[in-house]
Amino acid sequence: MKKIGLISDTHGSVPPGATDFFKDCHEIWHAGDVGDESVLQTLRAMALVRAVHGNIDGGIVKQSIPEDLVFHCEGVKVYITHIGGYPAHYDRRALARIQAVKPGLFICGHSHILKVMYDQKYSLLHMNPGAAGNSGWHKSITLMRFTISSDRIEDLEIYDKLRSGRLREG
Repeated sequence: MKKIGLISDTHGSVPPGATDFFKDCHEIWHAGDVGDESVLQTLRAMALVRAVHGNIDGGIVKQSIPEDLVFHCEGVKVYITHIGGYPAHYDRRALARIQAVKPGLFICGHSHILKVMYDQKYSLLHMNPGAAGNSGWHKSITLMRFTISSDRIEDLEIYDKLRSGRLREG
């Protein structure tokens, strides 16, 4: 069993609540638009990090992490990229990889919209953790954490904090 933290679109800053939210995670996965190497260093101080670069990343970040990751975690094949879309609206490049790789879990960022959907057509769970940085049009800082045990993805939890500092009601 592994507890996974999921973050995206940090754009150079890790939100203060991430340390507490990810404290028991075995791994943290970053779905792109890291923004600065210091973000990866901060996350690596918490847990093992798997990350992809996004469209705003350049320099050392783009050189040090790939555009795509495909790996197994417990019994689940995972595919992570930054620009991916979502079921029935996948980015062309991401769709070609989904068809070739056949993941059970597809993760992307880019939209700044938290989304979790099951895709019947490709038999995969799609996750987008939304945005965790201070740049962009999003009103909330969002993070996810979940557990992978054997081939099951369970115990999904969402961190959702308005950028003004108040926790979102609901």
